[in-house]
Amino acid sequence: MTSTRIFLIIGLIIFSIISCNTDDLELSNPNELSAETFFKRPEQLQSAVDAIYANLQTEALFSRVWYYMYDNMGHEVETNPQHEANKRVYFDFNYNADDGYIFQYWDNCFRGINKANFVIQNEENFENVTEQQKNQAIGEAKFMRAYYYSMLVKRFGGVPLYIEPTGEGQPRATEEAVYEAIYSDLNDAASKLPSKANTDGGRPSSGSALALLGKMYLHNGRWADAKSAFGSMSGFALVNNYEDNFLEETEFNIESVWEINFTLAFGATTDWSGVGTGTGIHEFSFRGQDMGWNDWFNSYPTQDLVDEYEDGDPRLTANFYFNGDSFDNGNQTVALPLEREVAWKKYQLYYKQSNENQASGINCRVIRYADVLLMHAEAENELGNSQAAIDLLNQVRDRVGMPQYGSAEMNATFPVTSRQEIFDAIVHERRVELAGEQVRFDDLIRWGMAEEELSPFGFRVGVHERFPIPFREINTNANISESDQNPGF
Repeated sequence: MTSTRIFLIIGLIIFSIISCNTDDLELSNPNELSAETFFKRPEQLQSAVDAIYANLQTEALFSRVWYYMYDNMGHEVETNPQHEANKRVYFDFNYNADDGYIFQYWDNCFRGINKANFVIQNEENFENVTEQQKNQAIGEAKFMRAYYYSMLVKRFGGVPLYIEPTGEGQPRATEEAVYEAIYSDLNDAASKLPSKANTDGGRPSSGSALALLGKMYLHNGRWADAKSAFGSMSGFALVNNYEDNFLEETEFNIESVWEINFTLAFGATTDWSGVGTGTGIHEFSFRGQDMGWNDWFNSYPTQDLVDEYEDGDPRLTANFYFNGDSFDNGNQTVALPLEREVAWKKYQLYYKQSNENQASGINCRVIRYADVLLMHAEAENELGNSQAAIDLLNQVRDRVGMPQYGSAEMNATFPVTSRQEIFDAIVHERRVELAGEQVRFDDLIRWGMAEEELSPFGFRVGVHERFPIPFREINTNANISESDQNPGF
């Protein structure tokens, strides 16, 4: 059993008592953690850091509902009849402030932030660790705090900022203040974390911090800052085989900028209890079972997504199953149910087995280098650096053997002679490269295209860019009231 697979569970038993609010940590209680006595050995510091990641592996986030939310809101999918109503609400933009998964999304992000703060705010209590170990711990904690806040600010706008020690609920900070806190954490994390070559799988590297930093700058139109962050990354490259980004055997490859660990090494259970708050061990995902054509098949790709692919693009058959394709190591032939013509292949285990068997151990690649290259191209285009943008786009196309932008062949369908045409190429390339990777919705928001693309499904501009602040937060946080609710809710 490798360290890349086990580190996320090391701290869960010790740290299962850490919850969302800082006043839950009664340091005088001998049955709970005491910062003055806890950080005495490297193993204790490591367990505190490892616990920060656990809230990503919860039901509302990457274990299950995250991809329902983003696939449905981005309308990369159609839903089959058995698609559950509590997930269909994201497809129809019909959620409200009582939504249980939206609360879990909010709650798990703040629980993760609280765990990160426990490490960051106790740096002076670290003992018997090297400067490198200290930097690693603080770098990881700040990266993770920034990542949780990035999930919050994009979906809720301004949220409470818990940066300094506090024992009470905080009011909503401005959206700008939250972004500034993210930038600060990621810049510090990038200076402290090691390179990818010197990073255990699953842990963020300095390049991970720079990639997320550039992505946050991009979302705010800070093109020059985004370009600088992306351009400062090193040690990454595109893998030769596009499909290696989504298989179990090729995790932590050179294209992976940062990914979330899943594994079946510790077993799996159909017991759904205990997966909502980041306590206990929950190291597997239900993604394959939910989307798998030979299992629950709750969603399938839209026809317009399939039609976006050019003739001969190998990413089409890498991302989707069609009737007559082989699976299960070539031993069986796909026969799609429900008169469907296409199903998801990306992140499925069918390449080596006949069924998903509920739990999947395939990691979620949150950021990969192809995404970075395409974001970098977007920044270059906005800065007027046309050729630089085209060159970055062509790196992504070269990997799959597709004609280059600027060639006579591509000029017939996707000319790149103006900034708008290059932007159109970026929109196309992100859609076919990153299909089913939960980026489409935020892309449409950033590009100002959400109304055009999503209004037929119930999306309202000025409302559905955001989730509502959960009523449970309004009812328990004395510094947030109904007047702080997002518009339209």
